[in-house]
Amino acid sequence: MSNFASTLKNVNKKMMNSNIMKIIIKIARSKVFAYFLAILTVIAFMVFVVVRQTSKFSFASFDIYINMIITGVWNTVFLSLITLVGSMVLGFIFYLLSISKIKYFNALIDVLTEIIYGTPLLVFMVVMAFLIGPAFAAYTRFLMGTLALIFYMTPYMKNVYKSAISSISDEQYMAMDLFGFTSYQKYRYIIIPQVVRILMPPLMNNFSMIIKGSALIYVLSWPEIFYSIRVIQSRTFAFVEGYILMWGLYLIITIPLSQLTKVIERKWSL
Repeated sequence: MSNFASTLKNVNKKMMNSNIMKIIIKIARSKVFAYFLAILTVIAFMVFVVVRQTSKFSFASFDIYINMIITGVWNTVFLSLITLVGSMVLGFIFYLLSISKIKYFNALIDVLTEIIYGTPLLVFMVVMAFLIGPAFAAYTRFLMGTLALIFYMTPYMKNVYKSAISSISDEQYMAMDLFGFTSYQKYRYIIIPQVVRILMPPLMNNFSMIIKGSALIYVLSWPEIFYSIRVIQSRTFAFVEGYILMWGLYLIITIPLSQLTKVIERKWSL
């Protein structure tokens, strides 16, 4: 009887160990655990980088500049939203001109697109603020920086519209012509409702790109995140902390946006 109980106990113990192993293997193979390890790896790398710095590390000197940092974050988001809306409108105009039957408009859009593609954003911003702006008696640096971002993003927006609208099949265009739709009716009732779903993910990606590109407006001394942190660094000499804070602030804005893009892609995928 004693041997039977001992055998039963060993069997139960083995079954329990087997179940625990199965749970461990299941967790190890899960996507959540993989992401947890990946995030842990990145954090470990960042800690290693911080520890390896030779200067003293502390964020305490940034406390009195919290309002300046908040203003910088708000200005970055505000600038990015204006640029997104402006480039969406101008991008659609570019798209309409690129498919116009007037060859001059097609050529003009091609030339402008090539110029913008071939110019680094930083150079484009400087040219807009210090060459094109003064030619039109426009000296407001925020305005010229914003216009530079809008114009720079416009060809990318045009391509987004082009890809989305090309998804409309020829049969649908034939049906619209058959029913005598005007151009306005085609876009209002058929094309735009369909392309909105396709537009959303690339638009969100472009918005993320705008946020990152907005850092370059610091050359025009406008207080967005990069400029604000650089000013604080010059006053506190806390350069390492400033760069880490700057990095973190941009990630706080862009990573949720990236995740939202993935959610939209999954939810609205055709």
